[in-house]
Amino acid sequence: IVSLPLAMALAIASGLTPAQGLYTAIIAGFLIALFGGSRYQIGGPTGAFAIVILEVLQGYGYSGLVAAMLLTGVILVVAGLCKLGSYIKYIPYPVVIGFTAGIGLTLITTQIKDLLGMDLEALPKSFIAKWWTYITNLSRANEAAAFIGGISLALYVLIRKYTPKVPVYLAILVVTTLITFGFNLPVETIGSKYGALPKTLPMPELPVLNFDVFRSVFASAITVAFLAAVESL
Repeated sequence: IVSLPLAMALAIASGLTPAQGLYTAIIAGFLIALFGGSRYQIGGPTGAFAIVILEVLQGYGYSGLVAAMLLTGVILVVAGLCKLGSYIKYIPYPVVIGFTAGIGLTLITTQIKDLLGMDLEALPKSFIAKWWTYITNLSRANEAAAFIGGISLALYVLIRKYTPKVPVYLAILVVTTLITFGFNLPVETIGSKYGALPKTLPMPELPVLNFDVFRSVFASAITVAFLAAVESL
């Protein structure tokens, strides 16, 4: 109930489609459970990866993304065999907090357009330029979308503070969906923007990979591997 919408949301934030997020949640979730090293191991998408994935997609396409993820897996396996994980404890705590907060702020910046329902074709890449575009185009915001976004944020804060036992993401999904359809608000939905979701898994298919692609995304693979190590803390 929680992981599937989350997987779709992070896929969209990463520049992919909701369907690809669903495929990843189903297949990767099964493989993590099957090959995981602990009975209580937690596996799932994390927002910190979205920024790196988006940059790889924009620079090298889907083939580059696949190559980067394959390299990340190899790097993590080699790091585990060399017992490099024990050195993570020497990273200063403020560095981890600052790094994570920076990723969060960057991710928020990429999602303001959709949160406010702005009809913007393309956004500049730099952080300051993005916010300047948002500020100068507030008149193009969808009031209904902004209302639903505000309700979602308010519910998140209130539920986490006053009723923490209530599954916050599920509650937000139920309440905002009922409001949207009950009042027939003019906001985009997964179906209206991306079409019907698939009902079956696709046949596996590898894109064209070569040495140049792996070399181009090697730095990104190291970044993702480092993020994975930090997320494990």
